[in-house]
Amino acid sequence: MTSSLLSSLLFFLLFFSGGGGDGGGAASAQKLDADELRILLEVKMSLGISDSSPGFESWRPDKSPCEFSGVSCKDGRSVSTIDLSNQRLGGTIPFGSICRLPSLVKLWMGSTGVSGNVSADIGRCGNLELLDLAGNSLSGVVPDLSSLQKLQVLNLSDNGFTGSFPWRSLARMPALNSLSLGDNPFDPTGSFPEEVLNVSTLTWLYLSNCNIQGRIPPAIGRLTSLVNLELADNFLSGEIPQEITYLTRLWQLELYNNSLTGTLPVGFRNLSNLVYFDASMNKLEGNLSEIRFLTKLVSLQLFENKFIGEVPPELGNFKDLINLSLYTNQLSGSLPKSLGSWADFDFIDVSTNFLTGPIPPDMCKKGTMKRLLMLENRFTGEIPAAYGNCTSLLRFRVSENLLSGEVPAGIWSLPKVNIIDLSMNNLSGPVGSGIGKAEALSQLFISHNQFSGVLPGDISGASSLVSLDGSYNQLSGGIPESIGGLKTLASLHLQGNRLGGEIPASLGSCSSLTQINLAENLLSGHIPASIGGLSNLNSLNLSNNGLSGEIPAALSSLRLSELDLSSNSLSGEVPPELAVEAYSGSFSGNPNLCSSHARFLRSCSSSSSAHSSDKLRTVLTSLAVGALAAISIIVYVVYMKKKGKKKLSGRERGRLISTDSWDMKSFQIVSFDEQKILNAIRTDNQIGKGGSGNVYRVDLGNGQAVAVKHIWNNSESSESPARALKRKPPAISKEFDAEVTALSSIRHMNVVKLFCSITSEDSSLLVYEYLSNGSLWDRLHSGDGGKLGGLDWDTRYEVAVGAAHGLEYLHHGLQRPILHRDVKSSNILLDESFQPRIADFGIAKILHAGAGDGKGPSSTHVVAGTLGYIAPEYAYTEKVTMKSDVYSFGVVLLELVTGRRPIEPEFGENKDIVHWVCSKMTLRDGFLQLLDGTVPEASREEAIKVLRAGVLCTMRLPSLRPSMRSVVKMLEEARKDRFAAAASAAATAGAAAKDDENSRDDDPKQEKL
Repeated sequence: MTSSLLSSLLFFLLFFSGGGGDGGGAASAQKLDADELRILLEVKMSLGISDSSPGFESWRPDKSPCEFSGVSCKDGRSVSTIDLSNQRLGGTIPFGSICRLPSLVKLWMGSTGVSGNVSADIGRCGNLELLDLAGNSLSGVVPDLSSLQKLQVLNLSDNGFTGSFPWRSLARMPALNSLSLGDNPFDPTGSFPEEVLNVSTLTWLYLSNCNIQGRIPPAIGRLTSLVNLELADNFLSGEIPQEITYLTRLWQLELYNNSLTGTLPVGFRNLSNLVYFDASMNKLEGNLSEIRFLTKLVSLQLFENKFIGEVPPELGNFKDLINLSLYTNQLSGSLPKSLGSWADFDFIDVSTNFLTGPIPPDMCKKGTMKRLLMLENRFTGEIPAAYGNCTSLLRFRVSENLLSGEVPAGIWSLPKVNIIDLSMNNLSGPVGSGIGKAEALSQLFISHNQFSGVLPGDISGASSLVSLDGSYNQLSGGIPESIGGLKTLASLHLQGNRLGGEIPASLGSCSSLTQINLAENLLSGHIPASIGGLSNLNSLNLSNNGLSGEIPAALSSLRLSELDLSSNSLSGEVPPELAVEAYSGSFSGNPNLCSSHARFLRSCSSSSSAHSSDKLRTVLTSLAVGALAAISIIVYVVYMKKKGKKKLSGRERGRLISTDSWDMKSFQIVSFDEQKILNAIRTDNQIGKGGSGNVYRVDLGNGQAVAVKHIWNNSESSESPARALKRKPPAISKEFDAEVTALSSIRHMNVVKLFCSITSEDSSLLVYEYLSNGSLWDRLHSGDGGKLGGLDWDTRYEVAVGAAHGLEYLHHGLQRPILHRDVKSSNILLDESFQPRIADFGIAKILHAGAGDGKGPSSTHVVAGTLGYIAPEYAYTEKVTMKSDVYSFGVVLLELVTGRRPIEPEFGENKDIVHWVCSKMTLRDGFLQLLDGTVPEASREEAIKVLRAGVLCTMRLPSLRPSMRSVVKMLEEARKDRFAAAASAAATAGAAAKDDENSRDDDPKQEKL
């Protein structure tokens, strides 16, 4: 039975029951009750409420509407309020039905999960005094609301409304006292909406994150009844108007994440009722003297501005203050001694300032403090003993200060703490044995201090430990065997200490380890073979110790981007898998190491002189045979010329080629055979020339094309394709086979696709996808000034992200990483949609005819790199690692942002783009001067973030460069704050900024430029 039929039946029963004693009045009431019942049942259906929905059991046809849960009635007869807030509903709101309720004055539908548009029918709810639709998925344009003249509360915040809000409707709402429109992607306003300034009855104004632009107008001072003013996460600029000081009733003022400048206006002290004040993430300057009068503050957030001077001493007497965040300013002087000692203090973050003096001792006096963040200042003295008893602490970070003395014993064993960061101070004494009780501790940073004594065996009790950095202290004794109990440990840095004894074999039980650095200690004995079982290990440094014995063969299974075993007493043959050029500097200072084939190591042969003689005889014999072969070839060529042999046509060359025996190996599904490819190897199809062969474009006849690389050896560039293909070169090298094997296994949208190889005993062909838009170098640096089309800033950004994903895949997405060794803009090819592909893995290089990078041919064996892209460590180690690829990619990022070549005369003699960028960064507005003039103003912040990523990638020391996984993350995050990307993302960014003190210190140390 349908709801309408049930309601009609109920109406019939109500109308004809009860006799006629009540007369017309009773009948009218019954009819009203039935009409409203029918309306609410329609609402129930539209919202997807079923008879079994929890909390809605009373919404039945046999009940009076006044008995429905969430419904209130006027005089017990007509529906006046519907409150369904925070219910798990769905569907759409049927305003056409709801607005037929004649007595409805309040509609609460916040956080119910409804979607759809707000229809123009809302205008028929003329008696509404309260309309709350916040926290839903409503979208579209807000219709005209002028008819809601009795409205006192309007809350449409946290939805997906677009277009322009009907600001003029506010003029028809003389009783409006609460307006909440924040967290909606409305169209940018252009300027602050003046209509708001005329609603003098407002007490609550929430306009955060809704694309308000322009300045805060002085007329804001008219709204003297305001208790709450929230304008955060917008595009406001200019100074905070002095007239804001007229709003003396303000309880909360939120201005964070705008571009406000200037100082806190004189008279700001008049806002003496402020409890919550947040103006963080702006460009405010001056001192904080006006703050010292705001004695009711509970939360003060002014981080990431340019404030100077001291923290007002009066803050030490604020008896309600529990949250203080002033990090990344230019504040100096000491903190008030009694700061945080009155209320249930929650957190303090004053990092990255110039603060001096001691740490206030009583901020955890009430036992409620969760975060103490004071890194990167100049604090002195000892860590107050009271914090050893602060069992509520989650994070304790005081690194990069001038602290001294011993650490209170209790700090090591705090039960809830997950980060202890004491690095870069003058702290001394032992690492407390109580650390085994710190079960929540995940990051322990104590490097660059004067800690001494042994590393306690109880450390295994800190079972959540992920990162341990105790480098450059005075720790002694052995590494405890119990360290193997740290199953989640990923990073172990103990270099630069006085640790002795053997490396415990139990270290191989730390299965999560990715980095081990035990260099510059007094370790002895053998390298434990168990380390070879650490499948996630990426970096191993055991240099400058007294290790002896052979290098375990088990280490050969590791996929290391960094290996350093230098300056020890190791002996024997280096495992062949490790005796490669990439690790050429990893074994120096071990005179008893040798190798059977690595030229950078002593030969393991016992008769080296005899070996040299044999080698010389072999070379002489080879030269003689070669000379004889050359003479034979010359005689043959002369003979053929004398015979006057007719020159072959293209068709005849194709037939000649087809007579050879070719072997085609497909790595993808292909629609062509080798004959199709062979017939197209003609001069008129040549599109480029690389260091190891020519490149041809082959049309497949189905609208598609492929690029074919022909590999030859020592032939003249003018030699015809037919002769090149017929001439017999030396056998294909093992390096070539290895590269083809690697490429054939790659499946990634940002790495060039290898379809197949076609080989014979005479020649080799590689068939790739054809990329119609050439190389990134051509697009950036062609004679047209990079105006070949399609490389506006958005395209450049997408190229950067795509290429980074490709390189990340090569480094981290394969079982054995691939080092590209020649990353540059000419090796990043672009398809028809300008999506990038990384190409040329030491074998193939596809260039347009007549274009190129001007750097000369590249080897197909060991790629030494290209001038301007070569990482500086090449010069003194010749070691090729993942971080070398990262450096080269960083140069590409600098090219994309600046539009400059890696080497230009403007940079100066022996200077490149990296040096040029770093020199410009020291100037005022240096970053802006570096940007290519084609970068639009709206994208400059994004471009600067990409530039910063490029600078980090090109740090001189490889250890300071990020991994490609981190580079991808940096590039993707660069676009999150951009307005054009998605206005709705600003809500997330605002929330992140608001809770910044919870997330900003996840990394051991922020890298700053």
